[in-house]
Amino acid sequence: MATNPTPSRDDFAALLEASLGGSESFEGRVVTGTVTGIENDMAVIDVGLKSEGRVPLREFAAPGEKAEIKIGDQVEVYVDRVENAYGEAMLSRDRARREAAWDKLESEFQENARVDGVIFGRVKGGFTVDLGGAVAFLPGSQVDIRPVRDVTPLMGMPQPFQVLKMDRKRGNIVVSRRAVLEETRAEQRSGLIQTLAEGQTVDGVVKNITDYGAFVDLGGIDGLLHVTDMSYKRVGHPSEVLGIGDTVKVQIVRINRETQRISLGMKQLESDPWEGAAAKYSVGQKATGRVTNITDYGAFVELEAGVEGLVHVSEMSWVKKNVHPGKIVSTSQEVDVVVLEVDEDKRRISLGLKQAQQNPWEAFASQYPAGSTVEGEVKNTTEFGLFIGLDGDVDGMVHMSDIAWGVNGEEALELHHKGETVKAVVLDVDVEKERISLGMKQLDSAGGGGAAASSSSSGGGSSSGGGVNKGETVTCTVAAIVDGGIEVTLGDSGATGFIRRGDLSRDRDEQRPERFQVGQKVDAQVIGFDRSKKPNLSIKSLQISEEKEAVKQYGSSDSGASLGDILGEALNKAKDAKK
Repeated sequence: MATNPTPSRDDFAALLEASLGGSESFEGRVVTGTVTGIENDMAVIDVGLKSEGRVPLREFAAPGEKAEIKIGDQVEVYVDRVENAYGEAMLSRDRARREAAWDKLESEFQENARVDGVIFGRVKGGFTVDLGGAVAFLPGSQVDIRPVRDVTPLMGMPQPFQVLKMDRKRGNIVVSRRAVLEETRAEQRSGLIQTLAEGQTVDGVVKNITDYGAFVDLGGIDGLLHVTDMSYKRVGHPSEVLGIGDTVKVQIVRINRETQRISLGMKQLESDPWEGAAAKYSVGQKATGRVTNITDYGAFVELEAGVEGLVHVSEMSWVKKNVHPGKIVSTSQEVDVVVLEVDEDKRRISLGLKQAQQNPWEAFASQYPAGSTVEGEVKNTTEFGLFIGLDGDVDGMVHMSDIAWGVNGEEALELHHKGETVKAVVLDVDVEKERISLGMKQLDSAGGGGAAASSSSSGGGSSSGGGVNKGETVTCTVAAIVDGGIEVTLGDSGATGFIRRGDLSRDRDEQRPERFQVGQKVDAQVIGFDRSKKPNLSIKSLQISEEKEAVKQYGSSDSGASLGDILGEALNKAKDAKK
């Protein structure tokens, strides 16, 4: 009878390896095990190795939930090590779920498919999402299409995500909820936009307001309601008409199905106030309106809701030229205007503000016919005449030839200065050209034969201005000192005269009014008269005349005598004559 040989050590090892199925091959693999016991917070699992392993119960529960596991359940676990220092198998339920999840995610990522997950925590810059065992990062900007202040309602709720990036070696996964929402919205928009048509009236909710309009949600697709389509009347800002959250009825004005852009309108649902505007506002008609806007070129006036007209700057005032409209009217001011032109097709009405007021030139012509005497202030002097401010804020012009008799134009202009109050006669009023012609010399009843005319002759003539004639030498008393010269009184008559700065002395250095004192006696020569027959005097002219006379009577400087000798001799003769 044959006997079996005794098995060797190598045979025993081979038998053991065969019975265990090669335990080393278990490491790094996901295997199925049986729950054999539950001890405190640990589950004891047999995976067919020499010893059992222990796995924390929390690894069998989803984030935020309680584990539901019992003895006898079949579970998948990851074998990290066959035996540790205590002789137990190192198992992990999380790692098993993670490995399975990664395999599934890689497949779905390649197919660009959506994955289900649950937001369960917050981290810097975003949130953590459980994708069936794999933990992914959800950036804050990828939570929703619009910024979300509170994400609490979204946490713990299963929902789809789009995998944007994944790196298995580093264990890095980035997902987006926003991409899913945008794709869903695009699908909804495509379906909804097919049901809409231009001219259709729909209800919407105002979602956002900008400076140029408002975005209205039509139930999954937004449309732009431009500020110009909100109302026929002028709207300064959309917030004046709408508020966020308002439900509005709008009309679809235009649809671009390629770009999926929709233009909306509210005023299109109202009657057009411009229909029949030409018949309602005829040329020449007077109306009352409210100033709504002021620009550099004019002012817009609202005649009724939705109907505005422009008052051009040239039609704002009869007398205020080259003035900004804001200095004539103000916003919200009610004004009377006259319709000048109506273009119903272009929705334009030209208005006139000055036409609603009486023409000041017509009013002046009616109140002051030719031959009337008027009084006003010299507003300006030009090389050809004087401009006089008159009643009604109009100006009249006195041509230099109509200032004084017997005086040439340039000398006549020097007789008057800006700010002086003068009188004149109305010669002519041209309403169409807005011109008023005045004359000052016409007030002189002598008609050229009075003081001014006679004074132009070399021998004097009738007296004027205190009984003096042109060319006469008079002794004056300084009454007042001004920048332009000095005011003087003539003798005991009380008549006044004026010596200009340039006539104070022949020497330019002595032409200073401040070198005279009030009450000082001075000799001067009458050189002319102003319109009121007030004499104009000159010390300079007197000095020149005395020099000429001295040279004539006492010798010529060409004979060798100095001018000082001649004048000295003349003065001595004059003293002797007085004695």
